[in-house]
Amino acid sequence: MEHNQTASLFSLSIDPVTKAHLSETARWARFLSIIGFIFLGIMILAGVSLSLFVGRPLDTYGGSSVFDAFSVGMAFFYLILAVLWFFPLLFLFRFATRMKTALNSNDQNALNIALQNLKICFRYVGVITIIVLALYALAIVFAIVGATAFS
Repeated sequence: MEHNQTASLFSLSIDPVTKAHLSETARWARFLSIIGFIFLGIMILAGVSLSLFVGRPLDTYGGSSVFDAFSVGMAFFYLILAVLWFFPLLFLFRFATRMKTALNSNDQNALNIALQNLKICFRYVGVITIIVLALYALAIVFAIVGATAFS
């Protein structure tokens, strides 16, 4: 019995070229997610370092609590960014892992879960992008209103 090289999927097929593209995509996704996790760790360390060490030398020279508040605020900002970026990296890593499993074992369920994780990753990044763009637009409006009010 001859093994069929093409798996049918809703009148689409996964031929060897498509399989190679998906495999390479999964490898890059895995690489990028692991590098992202490493940078998240560095970001968390930077946030903790800011909260612990930035305000301390200023106290010896009569620094105010404004600098302490700034360092805590920056630490909080870094930690929030780390939490926000953890989830898309997690879904990207899950995509890579499930895609590799799906391609190695011709598992339709693993392929579906891999693509679902990729969809969630893109949706999450898209929503975050929309929120950031809205905040930028709001900041520009406030800047224009503030500039016209004080001139």
